[in-house]
Amino acid sequence: MSTVQNVLFIMADQLRADHLSCYGHPYLQTPSLDALAARGVRFDRAFVNSGVCGPSRMSYYTGRYPSRHGATWNRVPLSVNEITLGEYLAGQGRELALAGKTHIIPDKAGMERLAIDGASELGVLLSRGGFTELDRYDGHHTPGQESGYPAFLRRHGYDSADPWTDYVIAGVDANGQIASGWNMRNVHLPSRVAEAHSETAYMTDQALDFMQRRGSQPWVLHLSYVKPHWPYMAPAPYHQRYTADQCLPVRRNQEELANAHPVVAAYRQQEESVSFSTNECVRVVRPAYQGLIRQLDDHLGRLFDYMEGAGLMKNTLIVFTADHGDFLGDHWLGEKELFYDTVQRVPFIVMDPSAAANATRGQALNDMVESVDVVPTVLRALGTPGPSHRLEGRELQTLLHGRGAGSASGTASGAASSPASGAASSTASGTASGTASGTASGTASGTASGTASTTEWRDCVFSELDYSFRQARILRGKTPQNARAWSVRTDRWRYVYWLDEPEQLFDLHADPDEFQDLGTSATHAATRLELRQRLLDWMLRGKRRTTISDEAVEKATNAHKRAGVFFGQW
Repeated sequence: MSTVQNVLFIMADQLRADHLSCYGHPYLQTPSLDALAARGVRFDRAFVNSGVCGPSRMSYYTGRYPSRHGATWNRVPLSVNEITLGEYLAGQGRELALAGKTHIIPDKAGMERLAIDGASELGVLLSRGGFTELDRYDGHHTPGQESGYPAFLRRHGYDSADPWTDYVIAGVDANGQIASGWNMRNVHLPSRVAEAHSETAYMTDQALDFMQRRGSQPWVLHLSYVKPHWPYMAPAPYHQRYTADQCLPVRRNQEELANAHPVVAAYRQQEESVSFSTNECVRVVRPAYQGLIRQLDDHLGRLFDYMEGAGLMKNTLIVFTADHGDFLGDHWLGEKELFYDTVQRVPFIVMDPSAAANATRGQALNDMVESVDVVPTVLRALGTPGPSHRLEGRELQTLLHGRGAGSASGTASGAASSPASGAASSTASGTASGTASGTASGTASGTASGTASTTEWRDCVFSELDYSFRQARILRGKTPQNARAWSVRTDRWRYVYWLDEPEQLFDLHADPDEFQDLGTSATHAATRLELRQRLLDWMLRGKRRTTISDEAVEKATNAHKRAGVFFGQW
């Protein structure tokens, strides 16, 4: 193992943590990702900072929480005032290449205010979020000129003005009729494109072509797959790889529907949740979802095999994760967004080729990590200073390199290839007191190798939701200004503060499936108060002074006389 020369940041879209075999799925085998975890580290408790594609990705790309970067929903532009990973790297003479999805919406109003020509080099960079786009493909609508996929399909005989709609997300039913994958009842059918021409195969080819062209030159690539996100249409043979009985059982019960939280109840009235509330929908969609994941893993195996042969596994930092999970009927819900581990917890595998990472290689760590940790981790790996007055995440090398990897909840949970014990399991710390003070203290008690350490790591994670664009807001009679929620999750508790709505609280030790909402329980009032205070403390400590560095503030402190200003003298 050597030092890091390249970075491969892989993201899957809408991939649940419990849908990889290295995270414990009993039927869905993902040997390529299992192997990556075995030569790196698998984080068992990794969480997104929003359960929505756009804001989650912007936190991955900026290293900042949604309420700070401001892109709180898919259709909200990322401000030109925010700095992304691509811009940090550009300042060091590197490019951040993109193959796949970003969900970045350009801040046209901001560029107009600053008189930035959108067609200029700077305008294009800002519009693309700092990425150099090899092929941008967001995958939930007909691709435009930003992607070469439609032309690729036509060259291979898919003769249509819109081959994505007519072939990629369509099948042929028993009557010989074209059936759209937008209708989930049809996703048991194979896609009309050959597997080699599918979205996942195509984007893997883009990544391979990029690596081959770069040769021995250093590179940074964001490979961002659109699957297993809907439309859940898988090509043959993956559409029938799994049966409904080879899927995880749906997590829901009738008690959840009684006295449900009003916003959650409103979400259950949305069309996707109504569909997923039926057993038929669950049994049709989940096998296709699993097939898309297995296809993704097979193509990652193809990519990793090339990298191994080209010597790239020896000098490339690889991060694999997802932007959020998918309910798939759990809790009587479809889609994502809300504050359940099903959505908020994601797979997170890091393979650091440096010798320092040998301290934790092959392990599964229980330390809590967040989306905002990716940018500072990549910058450190490439020797690029990260601006501490902006970045809100942490360098994962603190854990990967065995310094302070332990936590009060215990860090090493076994070999990375063994099934995860679950997000809510780990220790009994805090079970006696019944309050939030019973969570992990956040002080490391030792590294993975067992040596002592005083390095502190976080003992909770944060997530946010702006549901202004959703039908649930209308059903609740809310405005775009008060359709908001924030959550803090510790080892034991999941707490949600809803603006102008009741609170939520789940005891993850006693109720790991998050069925019993304790948001109005008098017995747990003290716990809610303490967690509300932790949420307030996190909000108040947000990094909002972004136009000047802490170092510059230090130099300018008490410096008025050096500037010729002598106020207050007698």
